[in-house]
Amino acid sequence: MRKSYVYIALLMLFFILISGCSNSSSEKTERATISVNADSDYVNTFEDLHLGILFDFDFKLPHADNRWVTLWVERYENGEEVPSSLDLRYGMSPEEVETGQIGFGIINPNSEGEAMAFLYGPNVSIQPSIIELEDKSGVFSSWDYAIDEEELELDLDETYLLAAYREKKSDSIRTIDLQNDAAVNQMIEEDDLVLLLKIKVEESQ
Repeated sequence: MRKSYVYIALLMLFFILISGCSNSSSEKTERATISVNADSDYVNTFEDLHLGILFDFDFKLPHADNRWVTLWVERYENGEEVPSSLDLRYGMSPEEVETGQIGFGIINPNSEGEAMAFLYGPNVSIQPSIIELEDKSGVFSSWDYAIDEEELELDLDETYLLAAYREKKSDSIRTIDLQNDAAVNQMIEEDDLVLLLKIKVEESQ
């Protein structure tokens, strides 16, 4: 009798483990995923024509017909956040699963330091906005992606940092670990200008 109980218990444990793995796999496929596409046609065109800087990503959104995506840029000057007009929100697609590219571009500034910046997603974009950059005299700039993973899974209602552009009046600028929140906060405090590209995926209410 005892052996029977042990057998039943082991059998139940086996089914629980199998069920857990199945649920985990199912949840994984339900998440939006994003990956850096640094060698895309968009990026190569920007580089070939010396247009400026472009952060480009491959993006997949399951349940796109019931979700919203917000892509925006936060701007910080001398440690203080200032208003930014770079904000793109889209969702409720006619497609159940949506794939495409999302990104953030900065077109080279003119002689007065005015640059054009824009955001885009699959079949959607915003009109380019004028953004003020620092006087290029004695200014060092840097930009980088914040994603280390080959493919990042996005949890619902969580904000993720995708990339950063920064300027500082100096002849050099130190490397920052954009995966480290403390390092990002220090960068905001120390640099003259910081632009942070962020994303959030939400369920429709």
